[in-house]
Amino acid sequence: MVKFSMSGFANLTEAQIIVAGAAAVIVVLVALISILALRGAGRSARELDGRLRQLAESQAATQALTAETLRSQERALSQAMEQRLSELSQRIGNRLSDTAQQQHTTLTSLHKRLEVIDRAQQNITQLSSQVVGLQDILANKQARGAFGEIQLKDLVEAILPPSAFAFQVSLGETRRVDCLLKLPNPPGPIAIDAKFPLESYQMLRDAENDAQRLQAARRFTQDVRKHIQDIAAKYIVPGETAESALMFLPSEAVYAELHANFTGLVEESFRARVWIVSPTTLMATLNTVRAILKDVRMREQADVIQAEMRKLLDDVRRLDERVVKLQQHFGQASEDIRKIRISTEKVTRGAERIEGLQLEDPVAEAQRLTEGDTRPKLTTIS
Repeated sequence: MVKFSMSGFANLTEAQIIVAGAAAVIVVLVALISILALRGAGRSARELDGRLRQLAESQAATQALTAETLRSQERALSQAMEQRLSELSQRIGNRLSDTAQQQHTTLTSLHKRLEVIDRAQQNITQLSSQVVGLQDILANKQARGAFGEIQLKDLVEAILPPSAFAFQVSLGETRRVDCLLKLPNPPGPIAIDAKFPLESYQMLRDAENDAQRLQAARRFTQDVRKHIQDIAAKYIVPGETAESALMFLPSEAVYAELHANFTGLVEESFRARVWIVSPTTLMATLNTVRAILKDVRMREQADVIQAEMRKLLDDVRRLDERVVKLQQHFGQASEDIRKIRISTEKVTRGAERIEGLQLEDPVAEAQRLTEGDTRPKLTTIS
């Protein structure tokens, strides 16, 4: 119990007394609450113990149920995993089979393509060796000249008949032309000589500056001009050849360069009556020559054709005369047949008249004969 001393209150003010009273009330309330809490704690402990037992039992049941659930879930999960693994293994097997088939197809196609590439590589190697051989040929002047002559020969033999040309023909005492086209006068035989100014042309193509280009152009001009002059002097022979000749360039590139950038040289060749031709333009020229030769042969055969036509006309006249005579014979035969028909008709009518007649009776006939009348006498049958 709390004891208050009344003597102490005498010295306190009213406010202090109120505060002290409130503090005392609070202390009493706290004491009461503590007593009630102790009583409630005893009851709560008992309830807590019961609830703990219930909680332990519920937890045990829950753990048992959870363990069974976990085991069933584990079995289901195991089955699902096995099924998934089986499906995955099957898909992987199918995918591997498809991949193997695709790889086999791809490898087969790749093998074929590699074979094609290998053949192409072999062809390229052969072509490279041929190009190297062609370069070696073109590097040698004599071999290059032979190359031009062979190309010229192939073109001429492919277009013209054998009687229209000849190779390596002698003109005069020391001159020999590569090819001579045998054309009638006019214009007469035309000489063709193959030339190939490759060195100067190569210098012109490889020039890196204006000075080198100018020097190469001068060299190219000199070479081509010399070829033109040589052909004009050697292969245009009055009374033996035509008044013009052909210079064959076996390279379309050289021909194009000449006509594109060296028109002065082309005009010089025109004045010298030396016509510069490439493989393409030579083919056109040879086709024109073939047409001319065909026309010449037609003119040469004109007399023969006319003679044959005269013979044919004579044969036609004789045939017409014989047809007229045959027609006359047919007319005479028709007239004879008509007359024969008239005679047969007369004979037929006479026979019919005879058939309608009858001799006299025997007694009258005997009497008439006794009287000396020996003429036959006919009587008509009534």
